[in-house]
Amino acid sequence: MYFVGLKEKKGLGIDQELSDVLNELWKLDVNRMKPGKYYKVNLQGKAGFVAEGSNNARDSARAPLFSYVDEKKLKSMDTYAHFLNLLDNYEMSTGVTEHVTKEELQENHLFLDAMLKTEVMKCAHRFLVCKGLAQSDLAQFKSQLYDIWFKLYRRDKNGGEDSCGFEHVFVGETKYGKEIMGLHNWVQFYHQEKHNHVNYKGYKARNNKDTPDEDDHVLNLQFSWNGLVKPVGSCFIGVSPEFEVALFTIVFFLSDERVTKVTVKVDEYLLEIVVYRFGRSIGTSYPKMISSNNRDF
Repeated sequence: MYFVGLKEKKGLGIDQELSDVLNELWKLDVNRMKPGKYYKVNLQGKAGFVAEGSNNARDSARAPLFSYVDEKKLKSMDTYAHFLNLLDNYEMSTGVTEHVTKEELQENHLFLDAMLKTEVMKCAHRFLVCKGLAQSDLAQFKSQLYDIWFKLYRRDKNGGEDSCGFEHVFVGETKYGKEIMGLHNWVQFYHQEKHNHVNYKGYKARNNKDTPDEDDHVLNLQFSWNGLVKPVGSCFIGVSPEFEVALFTIVFFLSDERVTKVTVKVDEYLLEIVVYRFGRSIGTSYPKMISSNNRDF
C-alpha cells in the first residue's frame, strides 16, 4: 500500500487518511473472529443511568454478554495465545507497585514478536515509517512499542510504578478500590465474565436511540467488575490484539496532544478513537461507537 500525505477531511469531520490506513488494517486482520461462528454475544437490555460515584446499577442483562466463545480457535492463534498469558501479570489496584518477573518480561517480548509477524502490524509499521514517526529497523520499532505499551509508570503519585498502557487498556485496573479504569478488551471481558468477576449490565445506545447489532464489532456497554460499576465502557468485539495495538499505536504517534480524539470510518462503523498520553506511553485508548451500518453518514 502506498501512503500519501494528509488528505482533506470530509463529512462529519472524518479523518480520511487515517480511515484509509485503518481500513487497510481491517482488511489484513485475518485473525479477527467471525461473529456467530467463533463467538456469540447476547446484548439483552439497554443499560440505565448510574449516578457519578455510585456502584448501584439496574441490571438489564440477566445472562452474560458472551454466550459462546470458541476457546480452541482463540488459543490456536499465536497473538491471542501470547495475549492470554499476559492477563494475570498485573496488580489490579493503582498505588500497588508492579514487580515484573523474568517470566513476565519474556511473555511481553513473545507477544510483541508474535504481533510483529502479522500483516496488520507490518502495515502499521510501514505507515509510521513513511510518516517519519517510527524507526525502520524492526528491533528499534519493537523497542518503541515496548515503551508505549509495557514501560511502567506511576499513575498514583503516592506509590511506585503501578501501571502501564497495556495493563490499563487491555487488562483493566481500579483506582483506590472505588473506580474501574480501562478494561477495553473483549477477550479480557470474556475471561473475567467466565470466572464470574464481570457482570454485564446492558448496552449503551448512541444518544439512547440506536440499538446495536449482535454482529457489530464495536460495543458501548455497562458492567460491574468485582463489585465496582463502570457506567459506560467501550471496546472492539472479535478483533485481534494486533489490530487494536496497531490502531492505537498509530493514533498515539500521529498526535503530541495529551488527549487525542479523532473520527474515522472503519468498515461500516463510524467511530471516535480516543487516546490519552501518559508521557511517552499510552495512558488509555478506546473506540467509541458513533454509528454503524451507514446510519447517519
